[in-house]
Amino acid sequence: MRTWLALLLTSFSAGLAAQDTRVVRPKEIDGVLVNPGIGFTTLNRFNGDPLNEGTKWTEGYPIQNYAFSGSLEVRGQPMTSIAYLRIYWRFVEPEMGKYNWAMLDQVLRTARERKQTLMLRVAPYGTEADNDVPEWYRQLAGDERAKGLPEKWRTDPENPLYVKHFTALVRELGKRYDGHPDLELVDVSIVGAWGEGEHTERLAEPTMRALVDSYIEGFRKTPLNMQPTDRRTNTYALSKAGAGWRADCLGDMRCVSGAGWCHMFDAYPRDIVNFGLAEAWKKGPVALEACWVMQHWKNQGWDVDYIIEQSLKWHISSFNNKSSAVPEEWRPQVERWLKRMGYRYVLRRFSYPAVVRSGEKLAFTSWWENKGVAPCYRRYPLALRLKGAGGSVVVTTGADIRTWLPGDIVFDDAVTLPAGIRAGEYELAIALVDEGTRAPNVKLAIAGMDGEGWYPLGRIAVGR
Repeated sequence: MRTWLALLLTSFSAGLAAQDTRVVRPKEIDGVLVNPGIGFTTLNRFNGDPLNEGTKWTEGYPIQNYAFSGSLEVRGQPMTSIAYLRIYWRFVEPEMGKYNWAMLDQVLRTARERKQTLMLRVAPYGTEADNDVPEWYRQLAGDERAKGLPEKWRTDPENPLYVKHFTALVRELGKRYDGHPDLELVDVSIVGAWGEGEHTERLAEPTMRALVDSYIEGFRKTPLNMQPTDRRTNTYALSKAGAGWRADCLGDMRCVSGAGWCHMFDAYPRDIVNFGLAEAWKKGPVALEACWVMQHWKNQGWDVDYIIEQSLKWHISSFNNKSSAVPEEWRPQVERWLKRMGYRYVLRRFSYPAVVRSGEKLAFTSWWENKGVAPCYRRYPLALRLKGAGGSVVVTTGADIRTWLPGDIVFDDAVTLPAGIRAGEYELAIALVDEGTRAPNVKLAIAGMDGEGWYPLGRIAVGR
């Protein structure tokens, strides 16, 4: 009795295989997916580290080492794919021109070990004596309190020394880490306490450009984020680089509790539009951070559903709750939030020929839906794998998922099979893979993922 494979190969030889097309309609799943570059982040901690207690948090200082139990999960916070390090200049450049690369290298290594990539901000200073600019720079600049600097400025950015030394730091960071596979993005941090950019509108044009240019020219591969600061600064940066934006006070609704002003009603809605950031999400990620922490929101009685919907409207990709616990009562809302935050790719339909020849094209059609609110901002090639008695072959397509915005995506392509692939029957599978290893790296919102992260589509026969 002739086998199915033999019949298919005979049909192929007779020129009938072109009429035999396989159509797959994968089943969508509803669970939360932990994927690169999206979701919650840790702050100055990693997966597996204990959370901050209550409504307090730590930032800006070298990371404390905690005993690692081997488990990446932390009760009270969703699993994350991102670790965020915010650290002050003084700890990165403790001596003029001498950089603490060992500290940053270790942070990147730990992030990888904990299944995370790193977001980085080197803030020029904080608000306390122990987080001022580096001591060596303070000696150069002297006591500047008599200059009448604006609130939240600890040093004068118009001093040529500031531009010289801070931009040198940024450029050296870029030389060492731009394009590092474990570096998710870098914040454009130029002035103000915590590097939040307070009063950038007061900077002279040459000063603003020199500070921003150090990031744009230093980080040509790693994505950049910047605060909504002022129209001039934001417009200049966006005109030169595909930067995204971040805001550090998501959830601030003091004005509904009696205060006269708050970020959620009086700052962000206007600034995003007026500073030209409304469409920035199409080129760079939107990263938002809790004002205080979520538990503080709950203590104040603020509407978490409203906060979440506003963030989704602004095309959020990641959220920093400062390694603090999510209020237990809000877990359902957070899970719904995570299912829309960033990208969420559903393969709706895929068609391919039942039989192909080695060394020739395997043509396919595909329809996808991005059910998130943003694209993926890093290149993860769409790949096909043929696996069978003749071995395993991975071929990448021409898809660029960085262009897959929310909604429908139709992607049809043809990939060339290696000439040496043996004739026989194979399982065809699909995945979004790492550029270097070609191993699956992005989970799809469909059923059927195998133990290696591939999604089987069906059988295919390879003939000669």
